[in-house]
Amino acid sequence: MEQEDWILHLTEVRKRLIIILAWFVLTFSAGLYVAPSILKYMKSQPMVGEIAWNVFSFTDGLMIYMKCAFLVALLFTVPLLLYQVWAFVKPGLTEVEAKSTLPYIPVSFALFIIGVSFSYWVVFPMMVRFMMSMNRKVGAVETYGIDRYFSFLFEIVFPMAIAFELPVVVLFLTRIGLLTPQRLKMTRKYAYVGLAITGSCISPPDMISHLSVTLPLILLFEISVMVAGWQWRSMQQSPANS
Repeated sequence: MEQEDWILHLTEVRKRLIIILAWFVLTFSAGLYVAPSILKYMKSQPMVGEIAWNVFSFTDGLMIYMKCAFLVALLFTVPLLLYQVWAFVKPGLTEVEAKSTLPYIPVSFALFIIGVSFSYWVVFPMMVRFMMSMNRKVGAVETYGIDRYFSFLFEIVFPMAIAFELPVVVLFLTRIGLLTPQRLKMTRKYAYVGLAITGSCISPPDMISHLSVTLPLILLFEISVMVAGWQWRSMQQSPANS
């Protein structure tokens, strides 16, 4: 019987992986179509308008084109991936647990988009202006390769996007009982230090830039603590805990 269960689980996993892969291929194809428009839009923005995108090998343009399409596909595949994971574990959840965890999917995706937008429109321009000013101070001739430009962009944007998932992570850990409001309050000062270090690592070394990045991260943490407290009280008052 156990072997039959394993076969059923593996068959279910295979089916869901095929769905995800097929959707990824479809969105990747769409990404190839819209990649030129996305890249032209990014280049037309005021913060990069004066930067010439140079290529230093024959494959640079192609690689950026493919990376852009890959990111478009990844962006639109993440919600389906999260849903498929939820649907796979749903049979092992109670009806209340299934309903309470389903909203995590759109919330997680929305926070990821907000993190990407904040890091692209706020953090990345600050870093670009700071790095350009440092290069000019040392008398360097500014010639930027498109490959290094996008590598630098991704190094800034995606850590911030992941950091914006903090509320969902805290809510999930509270939901399964690993975190409580008391524990969160006890670790607040350590969290502040960690968030301040994170903010300083992905922002230029000046006070305004530090605050512009660190304060939103701290605000996210406080929102996480507040919402986790509401969820914890709701869990304690539910019939299952009465």
